[in-house]
Amino acid sequence: MSNAAAALNQITITLPDGSARTYPSGTTGLAIADSIAKSLAKAAIAIEINGEIRDLSRAVEEHANIRIFKREDAPALEMIRHDCAHVLAEAVQELFPGTQVTIGPSIENGFYYDFARNEPFTLEDLPKIEAKMKEIIGRGAAFEREVWDREQAIEYFTKKGEMYKAELIRDLPGTETITVYRQGDWLDLCRGPHMPTTKHIGTAFKLMKVAGAYWRGDSSRAMLTRIYGTAWRSEEELQAYLTQIEEAEKRDHRKLGREMDLFHLQDEAQGSVFWHPKGYSIWLALEGYVRRRLNTAGYVEVKTPQLMDSRFWEASGHWSKYRENMFVVPDVVPNTEEGQKIFKEEPKHFMALKPMNCPAHVQVFKQGIKSYRDLPIRMAEFGCCHRNEAHGALHGLMRVRQFTQDDAHIFCREDQIASESLAFCELLRTMYTDLGFTNVKVKLATRPENRVGTEESWDFAENALRQALDAAGLDYEDAPGDGAFYGPKLEFHIQDAIGRSWTCGTLQLDPNLPERLDATYIGEDGARHRPLMLHRAILGSIERFIGILIENYAGKLPLWLAPTQCVVSTITSEADGYAQEIYNELLAAGLRVELDVRNEKINYKIREHSLAKVPVMFIVGKREAEEGKVAIRRMDSQEQPVEARDSAIAAIIAQSQPPY
Repeated sequence: MSNAAAALNQITITLPDGSARTYPSGTTGLAIADSIAKSLAKAAIAIEINGEIRDLSRAVEEHANIRIFKREDAPALEMIRHDCAHVLAEAVQELFPGTQVTIGPSIENGFYYDFARNEPFTLEDLPKIEAKMKEIIGRGAAFEREVWDREQAIEYFTKKGEMYKAELIRDLPGTETITVYRQGDWLDLCRGPHMPTTKHIGTAFKLMKVAGAYWRGDSSRAMLTRIYGTAWRSEEELQAYLTQIEEAEKRDHRKLGREMDLFHLQDEAQGSVFWHPKGYSIWLALEGYVRRRLNTAGYVEVKTPQLMDSRFWEASGHWSKYRENMFVVPDVVPNTEEGQKIFKEEPKHFMALKPMNCPAHVQVFKQGIKSYRDLPIRMAEFGCCHRNEAHGALHGLMRVRQFTQDDAHIFCREDQIASESLAFCELLRTMYTDLGFTNVKVKLATRPENRVGTEESWDFAENALRQALDAAGLDYEDAPGDGAFYGPKLEFHIQDAIGRSWTCGTLQLDPNLPERLDATYIGEDGARHRPLMLHRAILGSIERFIGILIENYAGKLPLWLAPTQCVVSTITSEADGYAQEIYNELLAAGLRVELDVRNEKINYKIREHSLAKVPVMFIVGKREAEEGKVAIRRMDSQEQPVEARDSAIAAIIAQSQPPY
């Protein structure tokens, strides 16, 4: 081959440090890694080519920017879990011949695979399957990618009795390349990528549970058995996760909510919470704290309607972009002749419960003429909203249909975006710190596919939020496509006591809704201008945030939030009158206090109130009554110091004050 011909078959590979190397076209990722360093080739698990992660065995045939991934790199975890799903499917088919495999993706913290079998799997099957998976991993079979003809693939899986796989292939677009991956003698339909061999998976995995799942999520289709598993890079990571799961079960807000008599849920009001007195006391304490912070930060509070006309939601854009999540009712009286006629025909006019507060706040803003001097206007509402969440998605306080937001909208000029965003970030940081959350991560969620507004308006909004983050000195990562349909948003993720992450606070820059709903202010030039809207929340759903607080503190809430802050309990009936006096004094000071003068042994009372997570008990007997003292018992402490009555009362009153 001439030098010129050889040059034509050369490709330039650019490494992450910017350096470039030349290789023959068709060189594999593994060969490239080996040319850089033998140690890199040994540790490598995958290659990224122009942003696409591929198997190391794939040939590189074009000029490319590449990155070699090792087990400690971020993409490795998803690959470990993906490969684990394949090994799970192979293990099941070895142990239970005749079982059909369907789909098995990696998911957050693990993986699952759905199986079609006459007899569903049970938890008792999992140890045997796990053992077989470890045996398969130990074989170290290579993951080998093959491209198949579509009809060949359909025929193969049909003859094998894998009807679900055949259906999947038939439903793929005609332009889709059909690929299968072998691991030894077993193969599966898969796009990839995979690590080099099964041995690269390791054994830091565990099968967790069994559940039912409809084929393709369609309740009219066959019911399959889904096996869930978790997988990690190391045994230490696995054990840390299992410990977190165990701790999360102990902290489950639904369990603690029952034990502490805070709230309940029932089928007749799915997705809505019945707050009991103790639970509602937490709500009121939290709401009061938020209101004080907002008042100091210059917010005004409003209250807007629950039910509004569909034409209003059409104008805002919710009718076309969000209607499937809204509760909609015909705007007729059903027991009239007209109402009966409309109910029998297609309704012409609807009302809807509000899923969001923002359009209603624009209506308040529009009342009267606003000047540029009036801006910014920070409009807050503890707004009750309704969203038609799927039954299967409902989860205690964490996912409900009726919820209240600590919602607010800031109407401002373009030159005020940066300062208002900075002020919000500082307010959020302060409030999270007060509530016990100091580890906060930020994401910038950008334009979704289903959106309103022009590309120019989205460019402006996204750039403005980036500039605000930079000005605040906040580290962040992008979340492409996760913005609201009306604007990009900042998401604030808090980490709780056992390491779980929760998305609570949001800041959304919206140039679209003021335009759609014709909101204006008079500028310095005397002309009408559109305000910009900053949609913002710190707690998000108050219901959900209370659930997070309960789990974060394992029910042992800070004294200012505790539903019962103190119990005054007697050792003997001779101290009943003295206990009543202390109770009255604490009650008059505004504390949430209970009096326990039951004819029960004091150890029984202590145990009962400890289970109810009462932070402080004042215990009094005949001696304490005679000496004007109290014995103080704090939750999780065996000590019981005795103090003078007046100083003990003064101390608990001071300690019970909210942070602001």
